[in-house]
Amino acid sequence: METNRQKKIGGVIQKDLVDILQGEVRKNGVSNLVISVSKVSVTSDLSVATVYLSVFPQEKAQETLDGIKSNTQLIKHDLAQRVSKQLRRVPNLVFFIDDSLDYIEKIDNALKNQENPIENRDLLEKRKFQ
Repeated sequence: METNRQKKIGGVIQKDLVDILQGEVRKNGVSNLVISVSKVSVTSDLSVATVYLSVFPQEKAQETLDGIKSNTQLIKHDLAQRVSKQLRRVPNLVFFIDDSLDYIEKIDNALKNQENPIENRDLLEKRKFQ
């Protein structure tokens, strides 16, 4: 269970990461790429922030994630510059692709087709929920 402090810090980090990532996309002239931060979870000791990214188009998701992971220290530095008045220490950032929208899309497509997963449970993928 996240405390109010963890939620507030996660919200601050999420807002500033969106600005940083979208600013870099615009600055580098990359077109047809949208990066959004769907969720930020901060550990109870505030040392690690897990960042879930949604990337559109989905085909560029892994390539974009690899680029972001290779520049994590620069992103953390930019984030530290922005939140220096709000946080004493910036947590370490760990990035993941948020695949929840893909999962929802698969369910919608399955329900529209004749092979309904509600009637045939074997069609559903096993998924771990966090």
